[in-house]
Amino acid sequence: MSADFWAGYLSGAASIIIGNPLDVLKVRLQASSSSSFSSSSPSTTITTTNPRILTTPRNLLLGTAAPILTYGALNALLFVSYNRSESYLNSLFPSPSQPGQQGGKGSNLTTTFLAGCISGLATFLVSCPTEIIKVRSQTSSTSSWNVTTQILRQNRVKGLYQAGGVTVLRDSIGYGFYFWGYELSSGWYNSFFGTTTEETTGRALLCGGVAGVLTWASIFPLDVVKTRMQTRDMAGEQQGLLGSGGKGKGAWQTGREIYAREGIKPFFRGLGVCSLRAFVVNAVQFAVYEGAMARLTGRDEKVGVLQEGFAG
Repeated sequence: MSADFWAGYLSGAASIIIGNPLDVLKVRLQASSSSSFSSSSPSTTITTTNPRILTTPRNLLLGTAAPILTYGALNALLFVSYNRSESYLNSLFPSPSQPGQQGGKGSNLTTTFLAGCISGLATFLVSCPTEIIKVRSQTSSTSSWNVTTQILRQNRVKGLYQAGGVTVLRDSIGYGFYFWGYELSSGWYNSFFGTTTEETTGRALLCGGVAGVLTWASIFPLDVVKTRMQTRDMAGEQQGLLGSGGKGKGAWQTGREIYAREGIKPFFRGLGVCSLRAFVVNAVQFAVYEGAMARLTGRDEKVGVLQEGFAG
């Protein structure tokens, strides 16, 4: 368990550092609009037209502290919940005999997807605070520590779970597609190239990248809504999943507002950048994870699935 934990921590930290420059651009594209997205108060207008967006080393690493510090716990929780959920579901629903319904380990792809959804739900307590701190740091050019103290000062702990409903929905669906996509592509890869140890790195790079792209394509509109909600000044407001609570706007109302003002395009703004980042980050993460496991365990390890944690 400790080897798995530290391998996941190291690979997660490496992927966040590598992918953060593109993640900064993705988040700022999502938070921006042709007329600058704003909440009901004129003082909360979000402006993301900073020409220094990707021109300094500091901007390239904005928002990395929160994900790096919390990713070990997130990844450990993800693995435990996924493995136990998959094992339990497979005991209820045996793996099908048809090759098209099996993953890289001969697993049932339906239970793989459901177990991934469950693991996404299990990560909520860690992923939501990580996301809001990262997103606000990236859009405001402020350190993660300053963002955290500001949120706690204004809204206390509940402020760290702003847009919690849409975040847990995004993570649940996304991790379902992530596990499913990796196992499906691994099955295809093994059918073409075999399952020898020499092919492990190639499988991790290619299948990890494919799974990352598939995941983000499946939940990108939800991520846009989440980003808009988390970058809005929420002092004294409450957020709901489908509607508004108190003075705040929920995910459904926020989505309708985006569509009414800007049409369908904002829901996919930044998807190209995100897809490029997702492929590179997940490919690197899988390779680093398997290499770390080989060193920590002293043997070659064929790994099933590793998560990115939606480093946003």
